[in-house]
Amino acid sequence: MGAGPGDPKLLTLRAAELLGKAGVVVLDTETYGPLLRHCREGVEVVEGDLQVAVKRAARGEVVVRLCEGDPTLFSSIAEEVAACAAARVDFEIVPGVPPATAVLDYAGIPAATEVPEFRVVDAAHDQDWAVHAACRGTLVIYHGIGDAVAIGKALIAGGKPDTTPVAVTSGGTTTEQYTVVSSLGRLHADLKHAGFTEPALIVVGDAVEARDKLSWFETKPLFGWRVLVPRTKEQSRSLSEQLISYGAVPEEVPTISVEPPRTPQQMDRAIKGLVTGRYEWVAFTSANAVKAVREKFEEYGLDARAFAGLKVAAVGDATARALVDFGVKPDLLPSGEQSSEGLVAEWPPYDSMLDPINRVLLPRADISTDTLVAGLTELGWECDDVTAYRTVRAAPPPAPIREAIKGGGFDAVLFTSSSTVRNLVGIAGKPHNVTVIAVIGPQTAKTAEEFGLRVDVMAGKPSASALATALAEFGAKQRQAAVAAGDTPRRPSQNRRGARRRAR
Repeated sequence: MGAGPGDPKLLTLRAAELLGKAGVVVLDTETYGPLLRHCREGVEVVEGDLQVAVKRAARGEVVVRLCEGDPTLFSSIAEEVAACAAARVDFEIVPGVPPATAVLDYAGIPAATEVPEFRVVDAAHDQDWAVHAACRGTLVIYHGIGDAVAIGKALIAGGKPDTTPVAVTSGGTTTEQYTVVSSLGRLHADLKHAGFTEPALIVVGDAVEARDKLSWFETKPLFGWRVLVPRTKEQSRSLSEQLISYGAVPEEVPTISVEPPRTPQQMDRAIKGLVTGRYEWVAFTSANAVKAVREKFEEYGLDARAFAGLKVAAVGDATARALVDFGVKPDLLPSGEQSSEGLVAEWPPYDSMLDPINRVLLPRADISTDTLVAGLTELGWECDDVTAYRTVRAAPPPAPIREAIKGGGFDAVLFTSSSTVRNLVGIAGKPHNVTVIAVIGPQTAKTAEEFGLRVDVMAGKPSASALATALAEFGAKQRQAAVAAGDTPRRPSQNRRGARRRAR
């Protein structure tokens, strides 16, 4: 099975299907680790042991052998096929997306557009470079990074002009991808300090010149940025997906653990009151509050129909989405600031002629502020402020994460509340001063500054999505400024003392 060029999302549908059926997966490198998420629980992972693989397949198990790129393109499977045939084991060859095309696409090089020839060669085998110098289109060279300068000289000696454009890309299709554009005559000078390692591809030909206009992957606003997301696991998923779309590498570090209230009787009485008509409104100030009420409903055999006749308010978009997933459409959502203050600003005052009941249920965290209660009371409502869940500080992250936080290994950290600031510093220490600090709003900024942190980015509105967008805009401006100054764009972590420099 072809594992593809590096990006785990480029795995084929057939490959993902078979990984889900496999009892044994044979691989040669940890690089394939992300692909194992397609496997069922309990799958056995074997490192490169062909005999074990064939023996298990002969017993009727589905065995998957993962190969780099495409299994038949410069990746011999002859030994594996022969062993299967000898053991009378049925086999299937599943194609993979080859680096020869995928890496060029990710580098912004149109491999075979308006050229008469597209040639792929393996430098690991003896090559007649004079023959390849006659290639009239795009020449792609595998396994040649160690001899790149010598190959360039051989192509020139074979008749290729020394001005012929060349691109060298390492870590293709991953967030470690970086590319140096040069010419055959300047390879020695331009690759001298690049620090290239395999897997890498050398691309020779005029198609390289289109990279200035077609480069889309390495020019993403947060390309390669390692971003710390200090939230609960449940909350960080959508935020991490958004960061990935900007080219970032999110690292989810839970700083808060959500736990049930110590005394559940208060929530039990609230749910009973909700069903029996005690409340006119229910106000949700977080997705965790929605989750807590939903779990209580399930415990009592109830569903969203229990909200019939009630008015429901949500403090923001994320909370509203959690309600909609539950089958409840909010009646009130702030049109401006998504906070308790924003909700109070649009909450209707109690009117004894229009409102049969003047009571509001507020299922919230144990550490919630009194802003909402005070505001609703002033509007004439009575509030039942009920502890739906507790937030406690999570355990410290592993030592490498703590060291990266304090040592500048992260490019940015996103703070979505004051508590995430306090808890992250408490369990892992203060982020390094090169790390970009992004906060969700003024109160979180104030808390960050109290801990001696410099706030670089603030969301346009208090939502996690807006925070990610603001960080992407910041990254784009940093990149544009570097390009305008004629410099190579650098991630914040590359500006710390001792950080490895490399050309892009």
